[in-house]
Amino acid sequence: MKVDLKKSLFILPNLFTLSSVLCGYYAILILSDQPTSDDFYRSAILIVFALFFDGIDGRVARLTKTQTAIGVQLDSLADMVSFGVAPAILVYRWSLEEFGTGGMLVGFVFVAAGAIRLARFNVVSTGDDGQPHAPGKYTQGLPVPAAAGILISIVVANTLTGKLPFSPLLISILVVTLSVFMVSAMPFRSFKDLQLNWRTVVFLSVTIAVTVWIALKIHPSMALVWLLASYVIIGIVESLIVLMNKARAGIDKAGRRST
Repeated sequence: MKVDLKKSLFILPNLFTLSSVLCGYYAILILSDQPTSDDFYRSAILIVFALFFDGIDGRVARLTKTQTAIGVQLDSLADMVSFGVAPAILVYRWSLEEFGTGGMLVGFVFVAAGAIRLARFNVVSTGDDGQPHAPGKYTQGLPVPAAAGILISIVVANTLTGKLPFSPLLISILVVTLSVFMVSAMPFRSFKDLQLNWRTVVFLSVTIAVTVWIALKIHPSMALVWLLASYVIIGIVESLIVLMNKARAGIDKAGRRST
């Protein structure tokens, strides 16, 4: 019996996706019974590995030209486990548990926002025939992996550097803010069609320079916090620019009509 290797290539990106699910699943299991500081760190690192696998699966699918509708759905289900449920449980056990039911509800807000964000992404990224569209320059709302990355990077940095100034109240505000960003219409760069031009080179150079400075002067773990926070800041700034341009265009149009 001959095996068509070309047709079986679709398994490869799905294996990376399932590896992400495994990391998220194991991260949850670690937190199931009286977790210690070391358990929080291990769980966060597992979600970091899940981020790594999540970043690879789509690129492998595009490289091997094995993008399928089931791959899109599987990726979203994987993200729900690894970057929706797992980070919410991690942050709850690490910080929000102090608030009891209130902390549980804050964590659920993150899970619910992630589910809505992923469902909307699936609708937008697939055509009427169910086949996935080519990725665009921007994605609507903060991606769930990025929101999860901010939370787990804080846990990692806290474990490695000592007590950071993040009280349960501040973590609650951060979780709710990230949840709002996920379900918002704010445009965030997808970086899936990144083209090298002078702006990109300048941006990457500044980002790398600041990241190296933070890693050397403060702590390497804080570099990840900075990178993910700067991604959110870029999205906010670009959204404000779009709003200002629309407002300016509306003023100009109203001025022309009045004259």
